[in-house]
Amino acid sequence: LDLTKEILEEKGITIDEEGFKSAMEEQRIKARTARKTTNYMGADATVYDEIDPAITSSFVGYDKLTNQSKVSVLTTEENVVEALSDGDRGTIVVDETVFYGSMGGQEGDRGVITSPEGEFRVDTTIHLKGGRIGHVGVMTKGMIKTGDTVTLTVDAPARAATCANHSATHLLQKALRDVLGTHVEQKGSYVDPDRLRFDFAHFQAMTPDEIAGVESIVNEKIAEALPVVTNIMSLEDAKKTGAMALFGEKYGDKVRVVSMGDFSTELCGGTHVANTSNIMLFKIVSESGVAAGIRRIEALTGNGVLAYYRNIENTLAEACRTAKTEPSQLIHRIASMNDEIKSLSSENEKLKAKLANEAVGDVLANVQEIGSFRFLPVSVADVDMNGLRTLGDNMKDKIGSGIVILASTQGDKVNIIAMATDDAVAKGAHAGNLIKAVAPIVGGGGGGRPNMAQAGGKNPAGIDEMLAKAAEVAAQQLQ
Repeated sequence: LDLTKEILEEKGITIDEEGFKSAMEEQRIKARTARKTTNYMGADATVYDEIDPAITSSFVGYDKLTNQSKVSVLTTEENVVEALSDGDRGTIVVDETVFYGSMGGQEGDRGVITSPEGEFRVDTTIHLKGGRIGHVGVMTKGMIKTGDTVTLTVDAPARAATCANHSATHLLQKALRDVLGTHVEQKGSYVDPDRLRFDFAHFQAMTPDEIAGVESIVNEKIAEALPVVTNIMSLEDAKKTGAMALFGEKYGDKVRVVSMGDFSTELCGGTHVANTSNIMLFKIVSESGVAAGIRRIEALTGNGVLAYYRNIENTLAEACRTAKTEPSQLIHRIASMNDEIKSLSSENEKLKAKLANEAVGDVLANVQEIGSFRFLPVSVADVDMNGLRTLGDNMKDKIGSGIVILASTQGDKVNIIAMATDDAVAKGAHAGNLIKAVAPIVGGGGGGRPNMAQAGGKNPAGIDEMLAKAAEVAAQQLQ
């Protein structure tokens, strides 16, 4: 808060400390309350602890997206209940479900659960303790009761997009190992309908050529339309196939082995496309480091890639309209505009320097002698800090040896710069200390090196007093 206050004061902005303290206390109370009443999405939400331990769920949605089952448990955010009605948020547990629960980096399915009397929108699906699968969402109409037979329907486009992203991570891992080396190991992943994220072990940032190479391999395997085959086998038999396993993951006696032609074989419990051609397209949009020795790739597939390129096309079209040129001439136009900007900027700086020098007039009449050195205080109007630096260099050359301090007003702000010649610095002059001593007079602060320092302020009325004080400080430094 102190640092924020100091920064704001330099900009002429005050801070409501009492309001800040009040808001902070309000937030602390909210945080304590939130800890006492855990939301149903929390890992330790006590509402799920009330469920009968004998109740379990099974997933039956690898090869279908709809099924019927009996409701075994209903909960609100706080209690196990016998019914959910219109507007209630809660969780539904059934005996068998086609909804995949969030696991292994794959986001849970969404969709709807319906009965003759009601409809429940599933926003996400999660795994609960004791082998139960929870469908989390809100009742959109009617009522659903414990014991009802309901129809569960997964959002098909969302599942298909998630499957495409998940299958793409398998192709991606193998492509990374082919391009970077067999030291590459998966360190984490996340897939949902919109994107995929893949973390892997690697010792340095990937080069553009490596990224392009990996992307090319994945797209080649998509175009080859490799069949995606899943087999259930013992862990020992799976190891014999050479299937990639996630390091540190615990596997049961029976595992699912997902193969994509002869290119990729991995242990995986997630959902996948039936053929790599269903992925359509693959595009890496970023590669970055997330920890020591861990890199992260974020990518898109299918319609996500098409949307990505549409956005680029729209951006390109807008850039061309702004630059008043055609796409084929945009780079040339940008280069030409940059040259024009540089030329105009240089001309502008020259004009500002000229105006600043004219505004100063014959300042040598204000030179004060301090022994064998000179001190020159200068006040000008409407000159920015860059202009003051240029003007300061000119004034320093004119006095030969000594200290120059310049102040300028721009609206209700004050710019200050102080400069000392090398021989004056050797004698004891210090522009930084000079600025620190006088800047508070104009409501500011600053500092810098012995030969050059600057400051800002917000009290133009104090400039004359500040320059007078600067003369005293300069005399003390050079005595």
